[in-house]
Amino acid sequence: MSHFETDAIRIQQRSNQKEHSSPIFLTSSFTFESAEEARAMFADEIPGNIYSRYANPNSSDLIAKVCAAEGTEDGIATASGMAAMFASIASLLQQGDHILASRSLFGSTHQLLTRVFPKWGITSSYGDISDYLNWDKLVQPNTKMLFIETPSNPGLEIIDLEWAGKFAAAHNLILVVDNCFATPYLQQPAKWGAHIVAHSATKYIDGQGRVLGGLILGKSELIKEVQFFTRHTGPSISPFNAWILAKSMETLAVRMDRHCENALKVANYFEGNEELEGVKYPFLKSHPQHELALKQMKAGGGIITLTLKGGLTRAQRFIDQLQMISITPNLGDSRSIVTHPASTTHSKLSAEERAKVGISDGLVRLSVGLEHYEDIIKDVEQAISKSK
Repeated sequence: MSHFETDAIRIQQRSNQKEHSSPIFLTSSFTFESAEEARAMFADEIPGNIYSRYANPNSSDLIAKVCAAEGTEDGIATASGMAAMFASIASLLQQGDHILASRSLFGSTHQLLTRVFPKWGITSSYGDISDYLNWDKLVQPNTKMLFIETPSNPGLEIIDLEWAGKFAAAHNLILVVDNCFATPYLQQPAKWGAHIVAHSATKYIDGQGRVLGGLILGKSELIKEVQFFTRHTGPSISPFNAWILAKSMETLAVRMDRHCENALKVANYFEGNEELEGVKYPFLKSHPQHELALKQMKAGGGIITLTLKGGLTRAQRFIDQLQMISITPNLGDSRSIVTHPASTTHSKLSAEERAKVGISDGLVRLSVGLEHYEDIIKDVEQAISKSK
């Protein structure tokens, strides 16, 4: 099979019951036909299910679908997106290693790099995407990994994946790409040289705000290292959550088409609004990396940012005036969602750090849902007016 939509629907394992829709395997462990079979499975000499902390038919189904979508060789499913981000780094690095990362990262990933990994002797440095020519100077003798996020959360900065792949190859770095905002439907970083692609499956892959999950996908030799780490540290996805996410993959394409269509209409409508300092969306021509987004993304995604005049006070009044759009830190839901990053998801960053990645007090992140776009526009427009 070669088409995204077909693979996402038709790839599945069937049991001996010949079910049409995948069943849920709510079991903590699996049985063996003999002591020798148990020994051989534990020794990785033969395939099979041992224990759901290691693997489960539901997580295997999910991994197979997303690997086909991303064009990767193998993968691991985890209990949450941040478990995936953590394991994708911790499993492949050791004390004394250094990470080079793009400055624009999700707040919790920033905390991993600046507060968690330094405890174990793993350090990091940030590079600015506006200054690619100077990234060579940031590579240290102990630099082992390049970690990037594109589009970034929440600033929607776009990093050139072709450049990143060549840069990582030139410096013998493991390239890890957080592909959460784009999803495998809109962008496949492995095609540009990414060794590891990570996701918070909680977002668009679930798509309805129901379950937590994460994914680490990539080259089989690296995934073996990740697998060893996750087997023995235990950030395992539950069979039920894996089943939900595998079923959600079946509708990812049609959902993302609608998310992107709605987001572009909303962004176009509010661009130039006199009460806003700016509107940012990758497929707006005004986006600083618009041409790059067209090059590596199928569409612009479901996230836009609005920066209100009046800073924090105005942004909070705007959020409080919304009638339909939900106030919640999630994104990628069927329902439209608003978040104020400076006071929530990125509040642990200093004001200086937020300024460096374009997160002002007036910026709000709008995850555009699947409602009719006119209803989304009406709610935002009324909230802008009432927040004056």
